[in-house]
Amino acid sequence: MKKKGEDILKKIIITFIIIGLIITGFFTFRKKENTNLKKIKVGEVTHSIFYAPQYVAHSLGYFKDEGLDVEIILTSGADKVTSAVLSGDVQIGFCGSESTIYVYNGGEKDYLQSFAGLTKKDGSFLVSRNKTKNFKLEDLKGKHIIAGREGGMPAMTLEYALNKNGIKSTDLNFDTSIDFASTSGAFIGGTGDYVSLFEPTASEFEEKGYGHIVASIGELGGNVPYTSYIARKSYIEKNKKTIESFTKAIQKGLDYVHNHKNSEIAEIIKDYFPDTDTKTIEKIIKRYKDIDAWNKKTKINKIDFNHIKEIVKNAGKLDKDVPYSKLVYTK
Repeated sequence: MKKKGEDILKKIIITFIIIGLIITGFFTFRKKENTNLKKIKVGEVTHSIFYAPQYVAHSLGYFKDEGLDVEIILTSGADKVTSAVLSGDVQIGFCGSESTIYVYNGGEKDYLQSFAGLTKKDGSFLVSRNKTKNFKLEDLKGKHIIAGREGGMPAMTLEYALNKNGIKSTDLNFDTSIDFASTSGAFIGGTGDYVSLFEPTASEFEEKGYGHIVASIGELGGNVPYTSYIARKSYIEKNKKTIESFTKAIQKGLDYVHNHKNSEIAEIIKDYFPDTDTKTIEKIIKRYKDIDAWNKKTKINKIDFNHIKEIVKNAGKLDKDVPYSKLVYTK
């Protein structure tokens, strides 16, 4: 009996050793596999459900499938994203394509290029302090609008939409003095009759009674390479495989968003927005789909790029023309 008990004990010990070796081998393999991924830091201009395809790609492991370990870092404002890319703090920036225009016309030899587009419309919404029935752009005359940072796409797109509809910037208080990250706080504090906000902030304002969404600035402004992935020209030249892999992952994210239900998308990205309930995320996704905000393909076409130049020129921020062939990378 004693020998039989010892045999059973030996078998149990051997079984645990084998299981331990399997587990150790698995995690060693996983660790080795992870170390082979190329680390990439991405500076994003703001954290918004507007960028759902990017978070889908990150959450579902599309970047890892392409051999990349991507870290997304909030870098509020396109000017700050640009600085982070130029300084090397991040390898890839995610912001409006207007940043590449400013750097190029500033004389930078190793200028920035856009290599993939995610959104094709402005993602901000115009929020009114007071409930408005049958809102018209003419209602803005004589009002105070917190439009965003001077030279930033939200402010320039809104200004373009106003001007195209016969409303001059001088017909109202078009306020570009408040930093992008501070616009919502300023409005809550009592500044302005209207404010331009991204999601989920715009919907949260409605839910909390701070304001009411009256218009989509994206619908008013038309198609542009609104938020694109940018990098230094030299980085793209030296890391073409990385750029190609990154673009493929983003394309997979776009494909998923265009081919799945809003509820499915919301479930995947909800961990990126822990302070926003899933139903609100789903509603916001629908809102962006309704205005056709997301690209079908990552390629930035010349027509849309020319339109962003038109918007920048209208704002008085384009001193000389810039060539599409220089500022948009096409393999």
